[in-house]
Amino acid sequence: MKKILRSVCLVGLLYLAGCDLFLPQAPPSETILAEPIDGLTPAQRAAHIAGDEEFARVFGAQDGLGPIFVAASCEGCHPGDGKGHPLTTLTRFGRYVGGVWDPMRAQGGPQLQHRALLGYTPEKIPAGATGVTRLMPPAVTGLGLLEAIDDTTILALADPEDADGDGISGVPNWIEPPDYLDGLEGRMASGGRYIGRFGKKASAINLLHQIVTAYKEDMGITSDFDMEELFNPEEGAFTGDRVPDPEVPAEAVRNVVFYVQTLKPPPRRDLDDPDVQAGERLFEEIGCAACHVTTLQTGASNIAALDNKTIHPYTDLLLHDMGPELDDGYTEGTATTSEWRTAPLWGLGLAADSQGGRAFYLHDGRASTLEEAIRLHGGEANASRQAYLRLSPDEQRQVLRFLESL
Repeated sequence: MKKILRSVCLVGLLYLAGCDLFLPQAPPSETILAEPIDGLTPAQRAAHIAGDEEFARVFGAQDGLGPIFVAASCEGCHPGDGKGHPLTTLTRFGRYVGGVWDPMRAQGGPQLQHRALLGYTPEKIPAGATGVTRLMPPAVTGLGLLEAIDDTTILALADPEDADGDGISGVPNWIEPPDYLDGLEGRMASGGRYIGRFGKKASAINLLHQIVTAYKEDMGITSDFDMEELFNPEEGAFTGDRVPDPEVPAEAVRNVVFYVQTLKPPPRRDLDDPDVQAGERLFEEIGCAACHVTTLQTGASNIAALDNKTIHPYTDLLLHDMGPELDDGYTEGTATTSEWRTAPLWGLGLAADSQGGRAFYLHDGRASTLEEAIRLHGGEANASRQAYLRLSPDEQRQVLRFLESL
């Protein structure tokens, strides 16, 4: 009898010990990216969930995927709403002709679709492309707050002639809007162009622009906003798929837009850590915050949770010349080939969680550590880079510790 009781107790203990494996505790809230922003109404939370389902939807040939494409779902490039990794990196290409940038649309540009449905041929970079860049998909959290920042706020941060003599001359990327973006109430225009704020080169004016482009260029999915099918020019005449267009309705696209608009910004961690606090002071002192602006204010928004909020994204949403170190010979809009939008740093310390446990930094993931990323900052960022390199090893460690807390 005692032997039986011991066996029962042993089984019970093993069961309890295994609970953490089969029913693990939820991760701490400060490490979770895919959560809605606080303050949504019940109806807005329902819309957020509907958009989440669309964001996670995996398309197949029967749904209109491709026929050439990069990924079969939004989450395929943004796992857990976080950053992509080397296997999800996009490739874009183009060339200058007579001093004018040519995105090579007749040759399949500006984006390479390296995967294809059965019976179709994936694209290759055309021989004439002189500028080729690889772009790692960013995290999609907090984007609604960035969209809600007034154009006047962004322009106030610009200094195209470096009037203050600090070596920093951020400029907006002025983008010609597609037809479906008619209106753009509250946005400032210059010669029929509007300020871009999304994408590595700030080439998307708002989230609708960004997401419609992703449906088409990343997944080959047509919508009510853009009915043009992708095709491989090497196959000759237009060869789209056999699914009637549009392949997704406007409602589905708008659901994804609302979902991304209402994702909570990445949370800060370790605010009470003395090293984090010291690193934050050093970050300001060596000039990093001149571009990675700590605090911004959103403007008016029809989503109350985004309306007139103080946020800390560590970006100015402007283009800056990063020097030859990061010049891929590729561009978009009015940006030069060496200009890149200041990447928001919020969520930086959580990058590895969505990248398979190993982080990849900069626009193409070429840097495997934050230290390496800093050392590759040239051009307008060179003075800050040199200031960082002059810090003591302990001070450099504190700066990195601060960045890891974002």
